[in-house]
Amino acid sequence: MSRFSKAELVLLSITFIWGGTFAVVKFALNSASPLMFLAIRFGIASVVFPLIYRKNYFSMDRATLMGGLFLGFLLMIGFAFQTVGLKYTTSSKSAFITGLLVAFTPIAQAAIEKKIPSRGNLIGVILVAVGLYLLTSPSGQGFNIGDLLTLFCAISYAIYIVYLDIFSKKHDVSKLTLLQLAVTCLLSIAAAPFFERVEVHLTTGLIWALLYTSILATVFSTYLQTKYQRETTPVKAAIIFSMEPVLANIIAFFAFGEFVGNVGAIGGVLIVAGLLTSELL
Repeated sequence: MSRFSKAELVLLSITFIWGGTFAVVKFALNSASPLMFLAIRFGIASVVFPLIYRKNYFSMDRATLMGGLFLGFLLMIGFAFQTVGLKYTTSSKSAFITGLLVAFTPIAQAAIEKKIPSRGNLIGVILVAVGLYLLTSPSGQGFNIGDLLTLFCAISYAIYIVYLDIFSKKHDVSKLTLLQLAVTCLLSIAAAPFFERVEVHLTTGLIWALLYTSILATVFSTYLQTKYQRETTPVKAAIIFSMEPVLANIIAFFAFGEFVGNVGAIGGVLIVAGLLTSELL
C-alpha cells in the first residue's frame, strides 16, 4: 500500500469517528451550553494529548507557534458554528450541511494556493454537492438559523483544510496539534460569557459524550488528520470527509429516528459515487 493510499484510508477511518459525533453532541447539549461543551471537550483533549504523544512542547519556534495559533483559531470558529448550530437544527441536517465543505474547499484552495483541482476531483465535488443537496432537502423543515450557522461552519472548515495542508508540511505535527487543541479550548472559554448563557449539568450522558468527543474525535482524530492529510490534496481530503454525513445519517436514524427518505438515500449513493470518482479518475 502506497503512503497516499494509507493516508486516505486513515482519513476515511477518522470520518467514521466523526460521523458519530453529531448525535453524541446533540444529546450532550441537553446538559451543557455549546461553547462550554467545546471548552471542556478541548480542555480534556489538551491535557490528554501530551500524555499520549510525548514530546518537548516547550521547544517551539515562532513559525510553528504562529501556524498552530492560526489553525487553532480556524478550528475553533468551525466547531463553534457547528456546535451552536446543532442547538437549532437536527444532527442529520447538521452533518449534511457541514459536508458542503467539499464544494467550498476547491474554491478556498484556488483562492489561497492558486491551485486548480484535477478533473476527477471536480467531477467528484459535483456529485457530492448534488448528493448533499438531496440528503438535506427531503427533511422538509426549511432553512433555519441552525442551518445558516452550520453553513458558516462548512466554509470555515474548507479554509482550515487548505491551511492545514500548508502548515502540516512545514512544521512538527504534534506541536501543531496541541496548539490547535489548546487555542480552541481557551477561545471557547473566552467567548462563552458573551454568546450564551453558560450552563453545565454534569450527567452520565454528558460524561460519556465528553469522553467520546475529546479522546476519539479530538485527540486521535486531530492528530491523525494533521499528520496524514498532507499526504493527499485538500480537495481529495474534503471528498473523503463527505462520507461523514452518510454515516451521521445512519446513526441519527437509530438514535433519534431522523430519516431523510428515498430521495435522501439517492443523495447518499451520489456521495459515495463522488468519492469513488475522485479516487479512480
